[in-house]
Amino acid sequence: MRRSGSSPLINFKPFVESLIAILVGFIIGAIVLIAFGYNPLEAYYWLFIGALGSTRGIASTLKYATPIMLTALTFAIGTRTGIFNIGAEGSFYFGAIASVIFTNLWGNMWFGLLMGMLLGALWALPAAILKVYRGVHEVISTIMLNWIAWFFVLWLIVGPYANPNDPNKTIRIPEAARLPVIGYGLSIAIIIAVIAAILTYFLLWHTTMGFGMRASGINQKAARYGGMNPKMAIMWSFIIGGLLSGLGGAMKVMGEGPTYAISQGGANIYGFGFDGIGVSLVGRNHPLGIILSALFFGMMRAGTALMQVNAHVPLEIIKVIQGIIVITVAIPGLYDLLVRAFRGGVAQ
Repeated sequence: MRRSGSSPLINFKPFVESLIAILVGFIIGAIVLIAFGYNPLEAYYWLFIGALGSTRGIASTLKYATPIMLTALTFAIGTRTGIFNIGAEGSFYFGAIASVIFTNLWGNMWFGLLMGMLLGALWALPAAILKVYRGVHEVISTIMLNWIAWFFVLWLIVGPYANPNDPNKTIRIPEAARLPVIGYGLSIAIIIAVIAAILTYFLLWHTTMGFGMRASGINQKAARYGGMNPKMAIMWSFIIGGLLSGLGGAMKVMGEGPTYAISQGGANIYGFGFDGIGVSLVGRNHPLGIILSALFFGMMRAGTALMQVNAHVPLEIIKVIQGIIVITVAIPGLYDLLVRAFRGGVAQ
């Protein structure tokens, strides 16, 4: 039970731990830069200028943050329910291709987003059913389903929905179904993603369903004794996660000009589900923390170009620095996740 007067929002320990981890990550990154003969102050200066030093840079940061914010929510909901759901990638693919298919059937923006969410949730169902009714571990099932989704969507990209006038991408999202653009390539997708994160927080901490999901994640036996249904909690975790990742995939295509299509080979939709795992860990698997974490990841991505051009740091070294910082920042969240999993396993 929570002590009187406490609040899930007023907990400065995770925030302080994350700040310390970020600082340590940047220090280790600086050591690597010095070891390779580069000036870390100059490199970090251009990293922050590229990400936050202009309206275009801020727009790029927010654009990069949007899809990973939603896939991170998928992973976070899973961890709060006691599962390790890494199936956001597959649902993201289906959300993306659904936006292409259904907006071309009926050129409506909201219909495209709705169908992206629906197909994302439907693709999450097999793993949920296997977990709940057959005891199949979700890591195995979601990895396999991710690959099935990837190759099936690739077939749709190069086959039925290839653009006959441009072999480099699928058919385009109709103009009437594209997300309104705020500026510099940034669409209202960022606003929708933030709203989704806030609603996810409200669901988990301010509804009976959310309480049941979190209780099941802490101890299934205790939750069952308290009159909750852990199996339904897991089912809802997969479904809601699929809805969010499917929404992310749809918005990635519907809000990304000037192509408004999926590239041949699917390069512009690949990897966002896996990146979301890191975003969730850095955000301590909390929906509100994920908003800030996604912005941090977006900043790291958006500042790469100026860091490479003006500080003359090779892209390979930049990737190493980014990896070091992300791993360091993710350690506290990963530690909490492992502790929770161990305690849950012992309790059950």
